Amino acid sequence: MSSKKTPKSNKKGFARSHFSIGLSACLIVKNEEQRLSECLDSLKTLADEIIVVDTGSTDRTVAIAKKYQARVFHFDWCDDFSQARNYAIAKAKGEWILVIDADELLEQGAIATLQQVMQHDDCLAANLLRVEIDAKQTPYSLISRLFRNHPAIAFSGIYHESIDQSVTDLQAKEPHWQVLNVEVPVLFHYGYTDSAIELKQKYEFAKRLMHKHLEIFPDDSYMHSKLGALYISRQDCDRAFGIELLQRGLALIDNTNQQDLTRCELHFHLGIAHTKNGDLELAKDAYKQVIALDVPELTKLSAYLNLGNIYQELNQKEAIATFELVTEIAPDYPYGYYNLGIALKTSERFIEAIAAYQKAISLEPSYAEAHQNLGVALKKIRCFPEAIAAFNVAIKLYEQQNNFQAAEILRSALLGIV
Repeated sequence: MSSKKTPKSNKKGFARSHFSIGLSACLIVKNEEQRLSECLDSLKTLADEIIVVDTGSTDRTVAIAKKYQARVFHFDWCDDFSQARNYAIAKAKGEWILVIDADELLEQGAIATLQQVMQHDDCLAANLLRVEIDAKQTPYSLISRLFRNHPAIAFSGIYHESIDQSVTDLQAKEPHWQVLNVEVPVLFHYGYTDSAIELKQKYEFAKRLMHKHLEIFPDDSYMHSKLGALYISRQDCDRAFGIELLQRGLALIDNTNQQDLTRCELHFHLGIAHTKNGDLELAKDAYKQVIALDVPELTKLSAYLNLGNIYQELNQKEAIATFELVTEIAPDYPYGYYNLGIALKTSERFIEAIAAYQKAISLEPSYAEAHQNLGVALKKIRCFPEAIAAFNVAIKLYEQQNNFQAAEILRSALLGIV
């Protein structure tokens, strides 16, 4: 682990002379032997200590944590994530705390940025950009995971616990404190890559705890957003009830901009719900509400994408301009270029569509759909050998990805060209 100088006390009056190290990474875990090593490996160049709080593992999780010289503690699970989180951060000896989960990795390229953040005398906490691997709707999220080891900061909430309320309360008493946004990817979250069975178990667990939370905190707009999103994401859930939760959450938010990230989520998930109900005008309005908010552009990326898809479905010219904005906001995001290629192809701008598909493929070479649509665009301009080559790559990739149905359909279509 890295070694750093003993932090000096803050001139604003909160003494930190008792901190002997710079940063503590805190995790709560249970049966994470498959993922924990990779997570802890990613922390070695930033964390001065690692705190692992185990809530009842029956596998090799604890042994792996000890292998990385983590300080391991045990906590009796009580259906309350905030209690477990607060137990973990209470053990931290660092001036700063990074909260991370076993299914997350710390991006090494962001370490210098985090170190700069921690040098700000007035920075109390930082919202970190997290990449949601394989998430179907939201590729990026902004979460409060880096903060000073201040006695006033604590997690609240049974599920989707956060430090936000304690930070807001402290800022009201000591206005000099700032919360910064780190708008480069810091964490990579792999929770969405679980099997269908594991995901269903997660959904059921989350639904139970979120309902329990709202029974205790009925005016929590953030939890209305999370539970509403869960209801509209699942075919076996009551979508109408999900919409009701989201609308109730919006009604609970005050008129200040302090809850803009929650307001962003509420409008975004309403957009998804309206789209599933076929109410495309209401969906467009919801996504435009998201885009109008003063939050980091990457957190609005999915709203731009979904709005562009609605324009595309309605054959409206705004689709191209919207997807171009996506590529400007996230120039390394392959799906933005792919969607731009679809819109350009629909408008018969085939040369530009080919360039968009090629850019998507350069960013993600295994993007089978991009290879297939590249082939379609090449065929349209009568570049038949190049089109056949693109189709064959797509077929090979589909087979590697066990999508044999798509491979067979494309192979049958290819017979009409050869």
